[in-house]
Amino acid sequence: MRNFVNTRAGSLQPSGIRKFFDIVNKMEGAISLGVGEPDFITPWTVREAAVHSIQLGYTQYTGNRGLDELRSLTSRYIKERFGVECPPERILITVGASEAIDLVLRAICEIGDEILVPEPSYVSYSPAVWLSGGNPVAVECTDENDFILTPEMLEKRITPRTKALILPFPNNPTGAVMTKEQLEAIVPVIKKHDLLVISDEIYAELTYGAKHFSIAALPGMAERTVYINGFSKAFAMTGWRVGFVCAPKEIDEAMFKIHQYTILCAPNVSQRAAVAALKQGFEDGFSTVAEMRDEYERRGKFLANSLNSMGLKCFMPKGAFYIFASVESTGMDGETFANALLEKQKLAVVPGSAFGKAGKNFIRCSYATSMNQLIEAVSRIESFLGERS
Repeated sequence: MRNFVNTRAGSLQPSGIRKFFDIVNKMEGAISLGVGEPDFITPWTVREAAVHSIQLGYTQYTGNRGLDELRSLTSRYIKERFGVECPPERILITVGASEAIDLVLRAICEIGDEILVPEPSYVSYSPAVWLSGGNPVAVECTDENDFILTPEMLEKRITPRTKALILPFPNNPTGAVMTKEQLEAIVPVIKKHDLLVISDEIYAELTYGAKHFSIAALPGMAERTVYINGFSKAFAMTGWRVGFVCAPKEIDEAMFKIHQYTILCAPNVSQRAAVAALKQGFEDGFSTVAEMRDEYERRGKFLANSLNSMGLKCFMPKGAFYIFASVESTGMDGETFANALLEKQKLAVVPGSAFGKAGKNFIRCSYATSMNQLIEAVSRIESFLGERS
């Protein structure tokens, strides 16, 4: 029988993150710093609103774009929090930010189009580009400048086939952020080459020190930016699967049609939970989000300082909840280090190579877990390094 598998799908490699996550689930006594999921429980008022909506029988489809109330609140939220202007009628509620990423790439990619992907970055970007018919082109960022993107890096990778740039800041896996001034520096290159920007800002609420700034808020950039965000990280709602996207009119219309035919709508109960999350945020000044952010900052400082003291060089994270630490001092690459650490100490971290070639000599550690777990994890890394000395 002939092979029915699509060539592009067949050529994909399994997720480097999930491999370690699956092993840890079956390993007694293991600790995982692998998967980026908040250890906080969704706030009670949000859970209560979801339960109440089910009791009231709100179990049907919503409109394709999502609940009107949620889109209105979302429009207000991104304007007040990040200065991004987008009317409710152009906001599309998606099944997490992941669906939004897939939608925009399928909406814009022709066969052979090149999409710039800064690396290290989220594992799904390049596969999503590839499955959409495009070619992902890595723009390698380095620890020498805290993994930010510069105009020179962009210029080197742009060709006549380049159509868009994925902008993944605050960054998973590095914890890097880009300031307003750093974003302004790359805008002339973007405009010069007439590129679209796909700005994934899922960690926008989780920055330490300076407040997050969106490229969509810069003059002349709203009309060439697809803005993506969601509720998973800042509101501790990963399993609810609610995200949203705002795009220029023509791209929005194309994404909406794909969404209609493939997803129909995000889950009704999850959308109502998101409504409750935003209402609570506006009422209390997003104090619950701030409390989680402060705790993440405390954990991040502890883990970064601990790893640096052991010779695993890393910079203090400026956003998200990850440390990207170099293991070059051990003589191992990230893959070898992660496998040995898991085998010897039952501690899972993710090899940096899972996030692109630029991460070969790094590991990613998520600090979205309790301080007690982090203290134990640091102890295990110290023991591991001690065994090798």
